[in-house]
Amino acid sequence: MRRWLAILIFVLLILNTGCTYGKRSGSGGYTKYSYEFFGAFDSITQFVGYAESEKQFENLAKKGQARLEELHKLFDIYHNYEGINNIKTINDNAGVKPVEVRQEIIDVIQFSKEWYYKAGEVVNIAFGPVLSIWHTYREEGRSDPLKARIPDMKLLKQAMEKTDIDKVEVDPIKKTVFLREKGMSLDLGAVAKGFATEIVARELESEGFTSFIISNGGNIRTVGKPMDGKRSKWGIGIQNPDGNPLIPNDEPLDTVYVTESSVVTSGDYQRYYEVNGQRFHHLIDPNTLMPADHYRAVTVVTKDSGLADFLSSALFILPYEQSRALAESLEGVDALWVMKDGSVVATDNLKNSMKKMGGASDK
Repeated sequence: MRRWLAILIFVLLILNTGCTYGKRSGSGGYTKYSYEFFGAFDSITQFVGYAESEKQFENLAKKGQARLEELHKLFDIYHNYEGINNIKTINDNAGVKPVEVRQEIIDVIQFSKEWYYKAGEVVNIAFGPVLSIWHTYREEGRSDPLKARIPDMKLLKQAMEKTDIDKVEVDPIKKTVFLREKGMSLDLGAVAKGFATEIVARELESEGFTSFIISNGGNIRTVGKPMDGKRSKWGIGIQNPDGNPLIPNDEPLDTVYVTESSVVTSGDYQRYYEVNGQRFHHLIDPNTLMPADHYRAVTVVTKDSGLADFLSSALFILPYEQSRALAESLEGVDALWVMKDGSVVATDNLKNSMKKMGGASDK
């Protein structure tokens, strides 16, 4: 799957631009359009929606692209950008000084600190020192599979000592962020893409774009309903962990029908590498410092894309009883778990919205 994804990314990079395509008539003068590009959050992003003209749709989609690219720079932990204090700037100044940042960074950090405590204390944006080690080993293992290895536990435990989220200080008045201890670092990988998608969805809706989907690397956010005169809900396919979304007509695990919702999945088939035939993915359990091993995938459906992104990681890391209890305790949150043996379980409300499991439709 990674080989085909690399080919598709290469094609999009050659184009170096978004493209509008695949239109067909809707109802009441609206037409369906699609626009896609590669770059923001190192993902393929697609806008699909209904508009009165191609120019209107493309204008709004390009605004969404520009905003996602801007947010990517703000939330980036690997690169510096001229005139921008971003997450990397904060990390570079750990134990040195507070860094003045944009409101979007204040918001995502405060959101993540709040939900760290609400969601089982397993998704920690201050977990950067540990995740950085795993990232290095994963990249090395992908580039040279014969030399792939797992990190030494002593190294991981040393890094764990620099992950106290209470030492992430936010001053909302001065708009500064300070990591109190040298060696600390933030990693927004469990929330940044969804949080950015939510910002863009709300901003585009405020500009009058009221019937669309944003798919940001698989983080799905729907706004309104399809304006084709036939459907009242969007049908979102849930990927089969053993499937390939780049193969035409590849069957999804199931289809969920939603309006004004986000659908986000975390799985062991996403960012991973193999050591002696064993898969090591990117969702690390802070209790074991190893990849969580309870499920193949977890999908969360709720309105806010940032919350869906955050919770999909939290529910994936937590054991099933805790994971299900957390999902059922949160109003407006539904979840689906693909177990290690391939069996599928879901919250009752989500079952009723699914095609195969609950007999739902887009009407």
